Formats: sequence, C-alpha cells, structure tokens
Amino acid sequence: MAQIEGNSPFVFATRFAMIWVNRTNETAMALQLRPNCEYCDNDLPPNATDARICSYECTFCADCAENKLHNVCPNCGGGFVPRPIRPATERRPGVSVAKHPPSDKRVHLKYSLDDVAAHCARWRDVPPQDR
Repeated sequence: MAQIEGNSPFVFATRFAMIWVNRTNETAMALQLRPNCEYCDNDLPPNATDARICSYECTFCADCAENKLHNVCPNCGGGFVPRPIRPATERRPGVSVAKHPPSDKRVHLKYSLDDVAAHCARWRDVPPQDR
C-alpha cells in the first residue's frame, strides 16, 4: 500500500479519501461525493475543484467554507480540506466514478443561519487542530 507523507491539506485529504482495497479486492471505503453545498445549495459535481469537506464529509463550496463559515464546519466544528476528485476513467479495476457513483442525495444545513453564524464566530480563531 502506498505511503503518503506530509501534513498539508492536500495530503490530509488524500489520506482521508483513499479507497482501501483488502486482499479480497472488496472496497472498504469511498467518499459519498455529495452533490451540493450544504449552505448555498450550489451544485458540486464529482469533478468540482471548489468542493470542501470536513472529516465527516460535510460538503460546502469553497466560497461558503471560506467566507461564510470561516473554515469552521457548522456541524462538527472541524476544518475543511479540498474534496478529492474521483477519476472519471477507470485506471485500476473497479476504481472510478462509473464504478463508485457520487451520491445524488442533497444535504442541507441542520441549523439556522443565525446559529451557524454564532457557532462559526465562536470557533473561527481557534485552529482546527485545537478545537
């Protein structure tokens, strides 16, 4: 299994999103690739470079994650990283958007905009690793 080293957001997202295949070639994990920003409801297709996720895969567009939420997930309080792009082309057996399609279930905020704003204001100055 490949080793990925470093502490950059890209490396974290890559580690988080890797599809682990065990010795029987059963897929153990794949991201849902949710189809929309939970805040503004803009579409985020599987190849969106502006999709951001937290460690629970709450999904937001880059604009909302940075300018509305200030890198604070309104659900868990964690930070965001760029969502990895799932390859459209099957470069390894069973690993592609066609084999693991993105979710079509739209997800929306669980909390009011006022509650989200207060939550994000409370935590925005605390680095994600210290929350």
